[in-house]
Parts: sequence; structure tokens; C-alpha cells
Amino acid sequence: MIRVVVIDDHDVVRKGVIAYLSTEEDLDIVGEASSGYEGAALVKEKKPDVVLMDLIMENGTGIEATEEIMKTESCKIIILTSYYDDEKVFPALEAGAFSYMLKTSSADEIAEAIRKAALGQNVIEPKVATKMMTRFRQDRKPHEELTKRELEVLKCVGEGMTNQEISDALYIGVKTVKTHVSNILSKLEVQDRTQAAVYAHRNGLLKR
Repeated sequence: MIRVVVIDDHDVVRKGVIAYLSTEEDLDIVGEASSGYEGAALVKEKKPDVVLMDLIMENGTGIEATEEIMKTESCKIIILTSYYDDEKVFPALEAGAFSYMLKTSSADEIAEAIRKAALGQNVIEPKVATKMMTRFRQDRKPHEELTKRELEVLKCVGEGMTNQEISDALYIGVKTVKTHVSNILSKLEVQDRTQAAVYAHRNGLLKR
């Protein structure tokens, strides 16, 4: 049996979710709470496997409750909310939430997310996943998109080596070197080798 606690300040939503989940033979609803602080205390008492957590609540938000729970507990927290803006999504995930779902999800989808969480498999609402990927790409530096070989070539360019010198040093053809340099300039979004060399120096890529 998967032990579940449901935390939501909307009685209708909370009762409705519990009513459905209670019909699932492998799910055991061991407690419910209507606020973040109450929920955090309940989780520490009941030791559930999975927690369904609303975000916007009085007397402790879902983010605050998640942070408090994760200090001592190892349960999986599934955020179940109506919000998917950046100000809610990323703080919740950073606080330790395992999955992020919207209240537009069907009862079957919620039940399945609980089962997956118990198995260590997270579920991220597609709209949220898109935001996460966008942020991930924005946080990455251009040179992190380079292949291992392209990074080696960039270091050589940064040291002022010619294509022939790079070819000799890396045991690859000059034509291959030119291809790598072209790809490097494109990925770094620079105009020429000089700008690529400057980029390499500024980002500490020549340190060995």
C-alpha cells in the first residue's frame, strides 16, 4: 500500500481527491490537512510515502511546507496546483517537490502520478517541463554546447594555433579542423577565430 497525505485548503477539492483515491486498492489515505503548517506537522506524524501538496494556502504555503517537510522526511511531494508561472514553479521544485501537476489533471492521472512517485519516477506537467527546459537552456553557457573534440579545438584556437598546428596536435585532418572551427564559431555566436579565442580566455577554458 502507498501511504498518502493530501494537503489543500479548498475543502471541495481536497475531499474530491480523497474520495477518488480512496477507491484505489493500492492507495491508503492516512491524513489530510487544510494548511501548509498543519500539513507539515501531519506528514512528520504520519510518515506517508507520497504527499499531494497545494501551493497557495493560508497559514503556510505549499512551498514553505515542502521546505519544512524535506528537512527531515524522505517522502515524495507532488505539487497539485492551478498555477504554473515561474514564480511558483521553480521555488517549489527548488524546495524539494518531486513532481508538479495542475488541477486540470484527471483523477486517473493523479493516481498514476502517486504510483510513479512511490517508484521514484516523477511527473512534470508539460507546460512546466517546457519552462524548465527554457530556463535550463538560458542558464547554460554557449561553450557547454560544444562536443569534447570541439572544446579541444577551441582551446587550441585560444592558444593561437593555426589549423595545421591543431591538426598535428590532435591527429585529425586539416579539413576536419576547419569543420570544427566553423561549428565552434556558430555555437559561440562569434564572428571569427579572434573572438573565439577571446571567449576561451574570458571563460577560463585554457586552464589545464
